[in-house]
Amino acid sequence: MTLFPKAFLVAATMTLAGCSAISSLTDATTPLQAYELRAPADLPAPAVRGSLRRELAIEAPTTGGALDTDRIMIRPGPFEAQYLPEARWTDTAPVMLQTLMLRSFEDTNALRYVGRRPLGGSGDYVLVSELTDFQAELAPDGEAVTTRVRLVARLVRESDSSILGSRTINTVAAATSSDTQDVVESFDRATSAALKDLVGWAVGLMGLRVSG
Repeated sequence: MTLFPKAFLVAATMTLAGCSAISSLTDATTPLQAYELRAPADLPAPAVRGSLRRELAIEAPTTGGALDTDRIMIRPGPFEAQYLPEARWTDTAPVMLQTLMLRSFEDTNALRYVGRRPLGGSGDYVLVSELTDFQAELAPDGEAVTTRVRLVARLVRESDSSILGSRTINTVAAATSSDTQDVVESFDRATSAALKDLVGWAVGLMGLRVSG
């Protein structure tokens, strides 16, 4: 993998604290290019803000140890997990996805409140999820790269902790090359598609419950 010299989306150079006199810290002080994904720009929005009159709390997705990191995962094979060199996300993958979910639901204007925690300790719904795939996968030829995002989501009613619905979202996007910028772009496309699916499903489910 080659590191593209220009940052895509949001990029910043991070230098970890360390003393150059201590040779063991040389690797830790290598600058890492940081990347941040975007919420979808084309989500449908209702005419009136808060039209569903509902509050939604969104928990950070749970995930396995290999994905619970700010490093950008690459899978050369089904049983291998590696990371792009000198590149990272601006936050851990679960926290970054939680932030993107918040922005996406807010952008619909459908809900009265969207946050990481319910207002006043209780709310109408909570969205819980598990992030099972969030990586770029190499083809056997070692050149073609495909990004995969897989999210298992459940919408829970706070009043009685009942699961109103569940959905498994699986999206893929091909990278135009193995350069870091192109790989991150494919992450952005796959994540955007997953978020649009998630928001459309959850808002539709809450909408059905409004009149009921």
